[in-house]
Amino acid sequence: MMTEIERQLATVAQQVAEALQKRGMKLVLTESCTGGLVASTLTAIPGISQYFCGSAVTYRDETKASWLQVSRSDLANPKIGAVSPHVAEQMCQGALAQTPEADLAGSTTGHLGPNAPAEFDGVVFVGIALRSGTSVTVQRRTVSKQAPAGWTLRNYRRYEAAILVLQAVLKALA
Repeated sequence: MMTEIERQLATVAQQVAEALQKRGMKLVLTESCTGGLVASTLTAIPGISQYFCGSAVTYRDETKASWLQVSRSDLANPKIGAVSPHVAEQMCQGALAQTPEADLAGSTTGHLGPNAPAEFDGVVFVGIALRSGTSVTVQRRTVSKQAPAGWTLRNYRRYEAAILVLQAVLKALA
C-alpha cells in the first residue's frame, strides 16, 4: 500500500511523462541527494523510454567532477561546496553536455542528514536547464524537519526532494 508521499511522487512523475510526450522533449537528470529515486520513479511509467534519457547518480564530489565536469575548485571551496546553487547549475550543464539527445536537464544536490551542517540541514538545490535556453534556473528549497511515523527523516526527505525536482521539470515544461 502506497503512502501519501509515494502517491504524490508517482502522480507528479506521471504528469512529467505526459508533459514530455506532449512537448516531444527528452529529459536527462543528475541526482545527488535523491540517489536515483527520481529516475526509478520515472522508469516505472510504461513508455517513458521515449522521453527519458537517464540519470547520473553523482553522489560523491569526485563523481560530480569526473562525470559532469563540475568544478573541483568549487566543490573544495568551503564557501561553495557540493550543496550550492553553483554546483546544481554545473550538474545540469554537465548532464546536457554528456547527453546530446536531451532537451532538458534537472539536477538535485542537498543535505538530507543526519550530521548535516545546521545551516544546510534539509536544504536542497534543484537545477533546471533547457538546451534551447541561455541560463540554468536553480531553486533553494528546504524539506521537512520531521518525518511521519514509519519513515526515517532522511528517506522521507529523499521523497520530498524527488518531488521538488519533478515539480521543477513540470514547471519548465509548462
